[in-house]
Amino acid sequence: MQEPKYKRVLLKLSGEALAGEQKTGVNVETVGKICDKIKEVVDMGVEIAIVVGGGNFWRGRNGHQMERTTADYMGMLATAMNGLALQDALEARGIYSRVQTAIEMREIAEPFIVRKAEKHLSKGRVVIFACGTGHPYFTTDTAAVLRATEINAEIILLGKAIDAVYSADPKLDKTATKYDKISYLEVLEKDLKVMDSTATALCRDNNIPLLVFGIADPENIVRAVKGEAIGTLVK
Repeated sequence: MQEPKYKRVLLKLSGEALAGEQKTGVNVETVGKICDKIKEVVDMGVEIAIVVGGGNFWRGRNGHQMERTTADYMGMLATAMNGLALQDALEARGIYSRVQTAIEMREIAEPFIVRKAEKHLSKGRVVIFACGTGHPYFTTDTAAVLRATEINAEIILLGKAIDAVYSADPKLDKTATKYDKISYLEVLEKDLKVMDSTATALCRDNNIPLLVFGIADPENIVRAVKGEAIGTLVK
């Protein structure tokens, strides 16, 4: 078996990635396929943490007639539901896991404490970070970078519906160019929408590499950990 390139990684999953073709809610089969590959990564000895979005249940922009803070808190609760779904699927596969939330909900999850998260990771448990940063006006992309920094992850693996970073949306522009590698400065200057600008700048300032790849094929999670040339590497 090929040795993994990384010892500790943070995997960022969108809520939509858990919905499958139904686009909303949680598709148990889709979540299962993703967790099968996470299990492969854990069995390779890699420590893996996950930040999950909530767009399959709620997006802050859906609440445009609401006060922004209220809409954002609703989105955080959606990520907690997704975190529990991932935990259930992982433990059904014999992988011990913990959900840690940035908003305290003691009956169903641990509060986020970085030292506890690191202890879980060192014991081979998967740690799922939910509720974003715990503050409105910040996305789960920003939460992913923040948590990756706090746990000293070697790389952020960003699983998206699109398989790489392009110069434009390839669905709308057939001439869009795919990038194999690109710098954070270029991403910001060209406004490439890899992540929101706050998350991108935070990655750049903390010198954390980011690998963008397509999550439609969950095997890409394993390929990414092995260091295979997939997607786009942002450094």
